[in-house]
Amino acid sequence: MIEVLAYSEVKEVAGYVGNFKVKVLRKARYVDEKECTACGDCTEVCPQTKPSEFEVGLATRKAIYQPFPQAVPPAYVLDVETCLGNMPLACEKCSEACEKDCIDYDMTDEEIEIDVGTIIVAIGMSVYDAAGMSEYGYTRYPNVITSMEFERLINAGGPTQGHMVRLDNGEKPRTVGFVQCVGSRMEKRGRPYCSNICCMNTVKDTLLLKEHYPEMEIAVHYTDIRAFGKGFEDLYKKSRSYGVKYIRALPGQIRQRDDGSLDLYVEDVETGGVRVHNYDMVVLSVGFVPHPDFDRVREMLNLSKTSDGFLLEAHPKLEPVDAPTRGIFFAGTCEAPKDIKDSVTQASGAVARASSLMRKGEIAVEAITSMVIDEKCKSCGICAKVCPYNAIIVDTKAKTPARVIEAACAGCGTCGAECPFDAIVMRHYTDEQITAQIDSILAEDPMEKVVVFACNWCSYAGADFAGISRLQYPATPRLIRTMCSGRVDSKFVLHAFRKGAPVVLVSGCHFGDCHYIDANHWTAKRIEKLKKKLDKLGIRSERLQLEWISAAEGMRFQEVMSRMEQLRRTVTAEEVAETVALLSESG
Repeated sequence: MIEVLAYSEVKEVAGYVGNFKVKVLRKARYVDEKECTACGDCTEVCPQTKPSEFEVGLATRKAIYQPFPQAVPPAYVLDVETCLGNMPLACEKCSEACEKDCIDYDMTDEEIEIDVGTIIVAIGMSVYDAAGMSEYGYTRYPNVITSMEFERLINAGGPTQGHMVRLDNGEKPRTVGFVQCVGSRMEKRGRPYCSNICCMNTVKDTLLLKEHYPEMEIAVHYTDIRAFGKGFEDLYKKSRSYGVKYIRALPGQIRQRDDGSLDLYVEDVETGGVRVHNYDMVVLSVGFVPHPDFDRVREMLNLSKTSDGFLLEAHPKLEPVDAPTRGIFFAGTCEAPKDIKDSVTQASGAVARASSLMRKGEIAVEAITSMVIDEKCKSCGICAKVCPYNAIIVDTKAKTPARVIEAACAGCGTCGAECPFDAIVMRHYTDEQITAQIDSILAEDPMEKVVVFACNWCSYAGADFAGISRLQYPATPRLIRTMCSGRVDSKFVLHAFRKGAPVVLVSGCHFGDCHYIDANHWTAKRIEKLKKKLDKLGIRSERLQLEWISAAEGMRFQEVMSRMEQLRRTVTAEEVAETVALLSESG
């Protein structure tokens, strides 16, 4: 059974995979959605209007309205902020016009709680606000519109019934210019990334115009045309064959003439000179940005984000629709800008992943979870504080031992590294196993070794990428793989120095790219404290390094290893012997 909770908002999510508890606020519609037939009688008599959100402000709607055509459910909604008042005596015209008595002014918001096993995030994305680039005159000049506004104008169900008209006089434009990459591929303003679908969206728009108005002169000002998908190059060639001009130029500004037409000033990339093109209308192809509710949803679900600001998947190749938090999946543009085909494909993948997880009836847990030793636990609560997944429960008042929810634990090991009482054991990454690796590395010629703790998902993968790319780097680094840099306990580093290591490197994911949400933030804090301790003991803290290396940064791995080798050569045998003595004295 599928239950659609329309006109609702998720307020809180708690629990873990298989046992999520979701609080949903069902907003008062003031219309009985089961009885409403969407006849529209109420809308016809309503005297209150406001700009329509669906028509991006190009038309108005009434205080009681249908959010958009083919809405599910098709019932109308009463906007109480626009309505003359929810007191019947204030207006009541819509209620009088409704033959089925669907309107109820006494409806109130309702909060419900539902139990779910998995969650699919499909919040979509938003568009860049073109008003941020004032040189284009958007909102100042009526005939400068965005690609979203163009879509509504050219749509048969839009405010002009599909007729392309100038917004200042309602006449059909003779010339239309498109400006690409507005808000995209910009380092200082807008967003630095490519929004993926803008080029082909513009190609589609030019074809729509040419099919409606063959005589219309159309030009596209672009940086690069990225026709990367199936059949996209053919559409691009078709657009050019229809007479659409594609001008490679960098638009600078737009100025309006007295007759309302627009002068577009561009820098010709071939000659370097400035040219002026005159158009009746200019369409700004705006880029895409994360949804306005992105940060709230991300914090609610304990998700990570990329440097572009979109949601970070568990693995770009092996788990492209999975979130780092188990039981949560991504669909559509919340993960990255993409077209309809890719969105549908990812949605199908998300459903398949969620279904395969749910149909088993029970969760198979990875064998790398943490385990609490009750006799050692002092119920301090530090482990629960640092866990990115809220997978540890501890009652600090009752002093009961911490309890690990294994279905929620991802095995990052941050809790084990932070526990001051050694009360947490990380299965398959135990203290004894990691210490044994350190001992083995430094058993012979320790002065010729650099001990490197590398996180599984990024820096260790970066080392692998450097290897398959045949990049040359010194042979002195010896890698110890951990699931996360958060697993690197301070005592591991000190043990390496006691065993004669000249240099120790801790490496992990970049901030914002951590596959365990924010576990690497605790790594940074731990290393900073450890450096201060080394300085206090009289040990050169420079010998302990912290670097962030992603899975795609093979060249960076090469460069970091080369720097570690240079640092190793500055460490003398006398300095190492003194370090061993100082650490032995301090215990």
